[in-house]
Amino acid sequence: MTDSRTTPEGLNAPDQGQVADAVTGNWVDTRAPVRIRPYLRLSRLDRPIGTWLLLLPCWWGLTLAMLHDGNLRWQDLWIFVGCGIGAVLMRGAGCTWNDITDRHIDGSVARTASRPIPSGQVSTKQALAWAVAQCLVAFLILITFNLPAILLGILALAPVAIYPFAKRFTWWPQVFLGIAFNWGALLVWTAHTGRLELPAVLLYFAGMSWTLFYDTIYAHQDKEDDALIGVKSTARLFDKATPLWLTGFLILTLALMGLAIVLAIPQGATPMRAIALIGAGAMGAHLIWQLLRLKLDDNDRLLRLFRSNRDAGLIPVLFFAVALFA
Repeated sequence: MTDSRTTPEGLNAPDQGQVADAVTGNWVDTRAPVRIRPYLRLSRLDRPIGTWLLLLPCWWGLTLAMLHDGNLRWQDLWIFVGCGIGAVLMRGAGCTWNDITDRHIDGSVARTASRPIPSGQVSTKQALAWAVAQCLVAFLILITFNLPAILLGILALAPVAIYPFAKRFTWWPQVFLGIAFNWGALLVWTAHTGRLELPAVLLYFAGMSWTLFYDTIYAHQDKEDDALIGVKSTARLFDKATPLWLTGFLILTLALMGLAIVLAIPQGATPMRAIALIGAGAMGAHLIWQLLRLKLDDNDRLLRLFRSNRDAGLIPVLFFAVALFA
């Protein structure tokens, strides 16, 4: 295969810097200018699933907050869009930071050895500058929200910074991922209502349980390499008992989301509440489908199931949106 960096006509042609588990034929590898591809890969723009998983709890929080107070404003449209842009930026910054802290580990794992830092596409200093730049742009979006949401957004940097180190000291690094990835449910509820309330907290913990579900599936791809280099994960901890644990996380996710819905939506709004609860149940049905398809030693299937959580997480958003007009 010819390296496009050596061909004058190949600015947007595929090159050899592709990351092993990127989506085949993604736009970064096939259309983006060659010089910026390593940075886009640091931000995981060649695999958008992580952005979706960060974004969806934000949209849960926004739509449930609107169901809670019945107040739909033009500002909510900006919050909706701003969350999308912010999710791309903060997921990119978080992944870049993760790659900086894991640069020595990634070179020892087959799935991650082709990432930009261990493969030599970018230096650690260049990656750090890229992470800071993404955070700064995300901060410009954050300051368009109200003060309580801004403070929550700043506080969110702590779990983002800690997460890459979690697998070194705990068997439950997925908990730290859940803390970071579902923060948007708290932030966006607060951006809409001006205050943090119990339904948002319950929705946040529902998202954390969901993260434990999908990221345990994801972590099973690396369990052999992780064992060799001493990296901890729930996949290694649960091992053959993983389906039982996933069933527990599924039940907990539905229970917490259902309780958040019941407490958020006024008692008199029966159709609205029913539609929202059906949305939570439909997400649960999708998670059950994943469980039925699970094969712990089939990495291709594990990756497909992990990626299918975009659809699982979109289901409540769609039902909550429909409930707004019930």
